[in-house]
Amino acid sequence: MAEDDPRILVSTEWLGAHLKDPDLRILDATTFLPGTGRDARAEYEMTHIPGARFFDIDDISDHRSDLPHMAPTTEKFMSRLRAMGVGDGHQVVVYDTHGLFSAARVWWLFRLMGQGDIAVLDGGLPKWQEEGRPIEDMPPIVRDRHMTVRRQNHMVKDVTQVSAASKLGDHTILDARAAERFRGEAPEPREGLRAGHIPGAHNVPYTDLLNADGTMKGTEALRAVFDSAGADLTKPVITTCGSGITAAVINLALARIGHMDNALYDGSWAEWGAFPTVPVATGEA
Repeated sequence: MAEDDPRILVSTEWLGAHLKDPDLRILDATTFLPGTGRDARAEYEMTHIPGARFFDIDDISDHRSDLPHMAPTTEKFMSRLRAMGVGDGHQVVVYDTHGLFSAARVWWLFRLMGQGDIAVLDGGLPKWQEEGRPIEDMPPIVRDRHMTVRRQNHMVKDVTQVSAASKLGDHTILDARAAERFRGEAPEPREGLRAGHIPGAHNVPYTDLLNADGTMKGTEALRAVFDSAGADLTKPVITTCGSGITAAVINLALARIGHMDNALYDGSWAEWGAFPTVPVATGEA
């Protein structure tokens, strides 16, 4: 169960107690990997937590980039959230239908934009429904709300910065992909990408940070996962994954154990694996 922190992670009990708070805003941030045949928005429209808005990760992104769902400009983020009725003074809770998967990406994105009052719902919609808590299919009543955005550029890294960190060893690089992909033993789901990992990176599959029910492990168990992966948390951390979604689960876990000096490599393997001039390692870290 989450140790409730409205800036990191809250339990279904916490959300149930605060569901009718006037300044609470709930976001469904579900997204599905290509090829699943599932439509996140359609599923949201059929079933969501009362009052929830749908946060479309692919729409609220930088469409000038060929890479998937890169962080949007501050102007686009502000305009989209204002249209959703989310702004200054709101406590935001974000969830997804997996349990804990893409919700962490939106939590990180809000923090990138200088918004601190946001938490992930521990266990997401599955836990909420298993407990028999209310759901609805009605669209929320939306009123515009101004949002002040102050982009925190230190929270995101590009390929040049990650390449330098890999060479210098002055950051700990943590890769959230499954072990087989990290080692280069399994093909990448996106065509044209090399197999393997960033040299010097350590593998922390995001699923290792979760309990069987999709909730996040407790602080001591999280520290044990990082220790077993050989992650030196005395250094700043850069997280990475396939396309910048599950990397944010590591950022969330780091925040939960009090490690705030971390950033996310937004291009992740979708960029590194296609970039011809950067090296690729295979096998164990």
